[in-house]
Amino acid sequence: MNSPSPNASQRSICVCITGGVAAYKMAGVVSALAQQGDNVTVILTATAQRFIGEATFYALSGNPVITSVFDIDSAPFGTHIQVATTCELLLVAPATANFIAKASQGISDCIASTTYLAFRGPIVVAPAMNEQMWNKPSTQRNIQRISEDGISVIGPAKGWLSCRSNGIGRLEEHDAIMAAIDLHYPK
Repeated sequence: MNSPSPNASQRSICVCITGGVAAYKMAGVVSALAQQGDNVTVILTATAQRFIGEATFYALSGNPVITSVFDIDSAPFGTHIQVATTCELLLVAPATANFIAKASQGISDCIASTTYLAFRGPIVVAPAMNEQMWNKPSTQRNIQRISEDGISVIGPAKGWLSCRSNGIGRLEEHDAIMAAIDLHYPK
């Protein structure tokens, strides 16, 4: 288990946001976690930053947003190592097909994948993508592999997708994500 949070009643959670249009939905999750007293560290991949900015998550979490492994001023051994040793749960949402493929193969070439590999606590992954991408055999193999590795996968849900169709691939709703966090990291 990772180091306990400074306040015993305060949970320490890392929310890793990868690049999908559903990234904007994570503002509500980060806000809800912070409002209930959780210490939230947000990681934004380069692609996620094209959908939503750092300032949003800085304001909502009250903590600087991590966007690179190479922020050596605040983390001389790498931000992924700092997060892996200070946070007690890692939530990756939305988790793109790209992230899931990297996670299933142990590829670490960005802040999200390096943090995932360094993290020792419980990990919850909430996929979001186009229905065809979700149903692709390779994506299903990758989901199966990370599930077998002990990762909790929630969703995706069925509904309206940004590609202008109804189908499976929608990011799980706020309440389902919060329930998964509480299940794997009780208050």
